[in-house]
Amino acid sequence: MSNIISKDVADEKISSGWLRAWLAFTALAANEDVTRAALSELIDKLDQDARVKLYKKEFGTLEKREKPLKGVDIAWSGTAEVELVTKDFDSLVQIVMQYGPSAVELLEPSKLTINVGEAQNILNSVAQMMHHFAAAGLGGIIFVRGSEQ
Repeated sequence: MSNIISKDVADEKISSGWLRAWLAFTALAANEDVTRAALSELIDKLDQDARVKLYKKEFGTLEKREKPLKGVDIAWSGTAEVELVTKDFDSLVQIVMQYGPSAVELLEPSKLTINVGEAQNILNSVAQMMHHFAAAGLGGIIFVRGSEQ
């Protein structure tokens, strides 16, 4: 069951302080049906996420790719794009980290003001994600900035 709202409802949310964003997703799989299903399931899951309201979704045509990766002779790639509204920037950051879009564009507003509590939540979310990567053996990123002279 889709929770897609109308553009008019999205516009009302924007006028009450919500954010509008465009997200693009890509998928690559050895089978055309698997690629289509992966994108469809991802967008359906996003559509059900209470932190956002989708008002537009589009699926691109699937394309056959030869040797897209080392050791892969043929695969199918596809894209999906959504436009959505969300209550705050923290929620948008959480969505990006959880769903992993290939690209994000913040469409509205043209300027953000974010309070310290929301900024702190975002920073803690990013730190937690980095620790999950490290714990899963996917690497951790350690940056040490040298003293400037």
